[in-house]
Formats: sequence, structure tokens, C-alpha cells
Amino acid sequence: MSLFGQAAASASTSTTGDISKDVALNAPPEDGISDLKFSPQSEHLAVASWDKKVRIYEINASGGSEGKALFEHEQPVLSCCWSKDGTKVVGAGADKAARMMDLSSGNTTTAQQVAAHDAPIRCARFVDIPQQNSQMLVTGSWDKTIKYWDLRQANPVASVSCQERVYSMDVVNTLLVVATADRYINIINLSDPGKFYKTMQSPLKWQTRIVTCFNDGSGFAVGSVEGRCAIQYVEEKDASANFSFKCHRAAQTGVGSNNNTNVFSVNAISFHPQHGTFSTAGSDGTFHFWDKDAKHRLKGYPEVGGPITATDFSRQGNIFAYSVSYDWSKGYSVNTPQLPNKVMLHAVTGDECKPRPKTGAKR
Repeated sequence: MSLFGQAAASASTSTTGDISKDVALNAPPEDGISDLKFSPQSEHLAVASWDKKVRIYEINASGGSEGKALFEHEQPVLSCCWSKDGTKVVGAGADKAARMMDLSSGNTTTAQQVAAHDAPIRCARFVDIPQQNSQMLVTGSWDKTIKYWDLRQANPVASVSCQERVYSMDVVNTLLVVATADRYINIINLSDPGKFYKTMQSPLKWQTRIVTCFNDGSGFAVGSVEGRCAIQYVEEKDASANFSFKCHRAAQTGVGSNNNTNVFSVNAISFHPQHGTFSTAGSDGTFHFWDKDAKHRLKGYPEVGGPITATDFSRQGNIFAYSVSYDWSKGYSVNTPQLPNKVMLHAVTGDECKPRPKTGAKR
């Protein structure tokens, strides 16, 4: 049986995708969803929420989902991540703490504090430091620092000061990318984790919302609040391949629109684990799949009923999860109980995420 009971999609020339068979996660969070991450080892999904909880769900082949574990913070949770072996889940958030649940212990309700900052922690990721025997945790905070944590110790192993508050962070292999307020992007080679390998201003002119590393660690994608995405390589020798493009925009219609365009924030970027293509999702409530090498949009999908705040592909790339909830882009006054809080599971079939076939000689 195909995933979610769908027949395998044949190659299609349509650039409009289908969300009619997307499946909602059972028992979703009760407030805005800030982050979600699939396990690298199994069909489990961690979801972080403003309701102060991190939930772990098991996803089956028919798209069904079941809550398996849950732990609480003292304030909204802003980030979650998995250890490489899939046994540990970390949440980090506005209570200035990171908390870890060890699923291998059989515990499903409590987490131990493993990190602390002087301000809310915006991002947490597990990292492999060369010459270290075990994975470490890196946290990025609004206190303008990133800290490395050996989970067997109470104090950070190292702390690195940033120019401004950390807004987004991602890691692949030895590449750690830290994006801060004022559009700074700091690149760290984890072979020398205590200093910046390179610092740059974002190629985009407006506030950075998200950074996500390429699968091979050669570069990263940046999304901004102004409906733009940039593809950026780390090394100067690849600079000719850098580019940016507009996305998540909609022409105004009706009397007096004067050909103006509504511009939406790019809230999430995820790379497909096999194909290296990527998704963008935004405040306009749409998501799109792109081929960065061909500089081409593969598929665009209809509006889902609210802003998309977080996305991730499953380890095999056959499920694309996206959360629909308020993203605070219009302030607290717009947040009403009528806004949705849900996580949707989209079965990736056929050629949806496959890169464009390479053609002959370039013109």
C-alpha cells in the first residue's frame, strides 16, 4: 500500500500541488506551534508549542498518529530537536532553559534541565564536535550568546558571543549557521567551535526569519520577513552560485489595489533528505517545493487556512509535516481563539520533490 493509501503519483507537468489528502495530526497542541522535527531514526515527530509543552507522536504508514510522550516547560517552547540516535528530545524556550527527555529510559512525562541562558532560548540543536566522544547540545539565545553543553555536565563547555539576539540556527555535519537580529549571519566550523569561521550580513535586506543548511553542508538557505529566500554558499569559490528570489507574495486585487503586492514572511525552510530540493512556507499559508540547482519551482500548494510556522521532512523524505497556527506577524491583537492550531502530514509522492532532469549543454 502506498503511504496514506494514495496511489503512487505519476510524473506530472502541473506545478500546482494537491493538499486534499493531507492528514491532520491527532491531539495537536492547544496554542501556537513554534517548531516540529522528525526523528532521524524512526517515524516519530516532536512538536513544540506556546502551550509550554513538547509532544512526541508516532506516525504510521496510513497517516495515523498517536501521542507517545509529553514534557512541559515553564514558559512557551520555541524550539525542539532530536539526538542523532533518536533516543533524546530537547525543548528550549522562553523560560531560559533547555530540557531533555530520554525516551530510551521509558520515561514519557518528565524532562531534566540541561541548559540555561540569561534570556529566552530561541534555538537548540545537537551537534557532533570532531574529537568528541558524544554528541553535544548547542543553544542560541536572545541573550546574544550560543553555548555548547556536554549533557553530563551542569555548566556549558563553551560560550560564544554574537552581535545580537539569536533568531535562527541550523547545523549539518561540521557547519553551524547562526542568524541574529540586525541581519548578521555567523558561520562556525565545528572543528573549531569557539570562534566564527566567517561573519556576513544577510544577502536579504530585511529581518532574517529562518536559516537552514544544505544537506551536504556547503551552504545554507535564508528566509526573510519580506517574502524572499536566498541561497548562499560558504566558500568564495562557490559565490557565483549564490542567488535570491521572491516568494510568498500575492498581488492585491480589487478597486484601488494599484498593482500593489502583499508580502509575507518566509517562516520555514526544509531540505529533502534524499533529493536535496527544498521547501519554503510562509505567513501566507502556502508552501512550495524548489530545486536550487535548476533555480526552479517544482510545486506550489493552495493556501492551508492559516500561517505555516514550521516544516520538516521525515527521515526517508516520504512525509512533509507542516504546522498551521498564528505566527505573531501582525501582533498579539490579531491572535484569536478562532485561529487554527494543527499539524498536517503531506505524503510526498511521484515527482513532487525530485529535481529537474539535467539537460544538455548550458546556453
